[in-house]
Amino acid sequence: MLHDPNRIYIFDTTLRDGEQVPGCQLSTIEKIEIGKALENLGVDVIEAGFPISSPGDFQSVVELSKAVREPIICALTRANKGDIDSAAAALKFAKHPRIHTGIGSSDMHIKYKFNSTREAILERAVEAVKYAKSFVEDIEFYAEDAGRADNEYLAKMVEAVIAVGATVVNIPDTNGYCLPEQYGSKILYLKENVKNIDKAIISVHCHNDLGLATANSIAGVENGARQVECTINGIGERAGNTSLEEIVMILKTHRTLNYHHKVNSKHLYELSGMVSRMMRMPVQPNKAIVGKNAFAHSSGIHQDGVLKHRETYEIINPEDVGIDQSEIILTARSGRHALKHHLERLGYSVDRIDLDQVYERFLTLADGKKEIKDDDILFLMGNETQQNYKNGLAINSLQVVTGDQSSPEATIDLNYNGKDHQATATGNGPVDATIKAIEKIIGRNFNIKEFNIHAIHSGSDDVSKVDMRVTDKGKSYMGYGFSTDIVRASANAYLDALNKFV
Repeated sequence: MLHDPNRIYIFDTTLRDGEQVPGCQLSTIEKIEIGKALENLGVDVIEAGFPISSPGDFQSVVELSKAVREPIICALTRANKGDIDSAAAALKFAKHPRIHTGIGSSDMHIKYKFNSTREAILERAVEAVKYAKSFVEDIEFYAEDAGRADNEYLAKMVEAVIAVGATVVNIPDTNGYCLPEQYGSKILYLKENVKNIDKAIISVHCHNDLGLATANSIAGVENGARQVECTINGIGERAGNTSLEEIVMILKTHRTLNYHHKVNSKHLYELSGMVSRMMRMPVQPNKAIVGKNAFAHSSGIHQDGVLKHRETYEIINPEDVGIDQSEIILTARSGRHALKHHLERLGYSVDRIDLDQVYERFLTLADGKKEIKDDDILFLMGNETQQNYKNGLAINSLQVVTGDQSSPEATIDLNYNGKDHQATATGNGPVDATIKAIEKIIGRNFNIKEFNIHAIHSGSDDVSKVDMRVTDKGKSYMGYGFSTDIVRASANAYLDALNKFV
């Protein structure tokens, strides 16, 4: 089965192990949507569910088998005929079916979970694989709690199940117990002591109880495993599973490992958000790769370094995981370089602004707030734009008349090029009429591509914030406006954008 020795197969169990998190159960429709997204991501195997556990899970495996055609569709069972019969029936529509069966392998499980003996458990493992093999060709066997199992007995079990048809052998650290060196050594022991190990792929399935799931999985890969079982956002029972996005980006970042896979990492951030929303399980802000702070910088030293050369403080290009760019967070620890970056992003011409003076005002504001947002910068700048642009447009007065029986009419008095001008226009609405009156004065038409209205709650008054993107001849600027009146805020935003076209 394994042709390329450096190919890593990505086995996603978000829909099975991930769904075992309390409160994170999915409907069949939601599972199909995530399954298609996983197919688009490029995973090799999707563990669709545990069919015997409920009619809903059974049906989800059936419908996912119909909807997803490229990846292997895997169904979980215990080592008994009833479970395997159910899995085989659920997989009847799968283009690439796999039955995942297994049993405990540690003395802890053998004694306290099964009240059995090593010999009896080994016999049950072999019989389960034989029976599953009568339904489908692709059989994965899991040796539950292999992390705490005796290596010699584990090797004997693995050799026996491969001999009767297992194509993949899963060596799970079910309780997240192992240290990376221990787990890696266990995989290496199997590589060196199981005579027929070349007939199957070794798979790693690690839990995160000690925060070592990803480290253990990589240790397994380095010692011979070629399939990694993982979940989006690292969700799963207790402290979760190995995080798919972490594995993918570790292999991508450390190219000297010389491993490759089919996953398109540019879909990671989008899929992370989808799973988080559907399972109603927020991603922690400092989560590696997909957390909202993963590419955010607030330290002035770090911000300066990233703005000069991204790689000084980022080992991953945010675009590689589907994020447009790093986020420079403005706080009291930010320096002039970061403030300048945000001013330019908002369309201000920094060479026309006294940056030192603005920075002093910024520090005063930042001392009283944890984080400075765009709105804060715009309020901070005040009339800076109008004061510093030679061709600045400023409203002297604005009057709008509307009614049920007549078209809205706007009369505006503008200061343009140092002179006052007045114009009146009608439009489809009060904002449209105001924009047309402004265009009469300046003698040009601009295209408004985005137009958003927000309410900022401040005391007893609601201040309207309007932002709009204005384009002309290949250039594009954002304009921002504030007022207790929506029409005036819209006019302010339009003029703010026009002032940036100088």
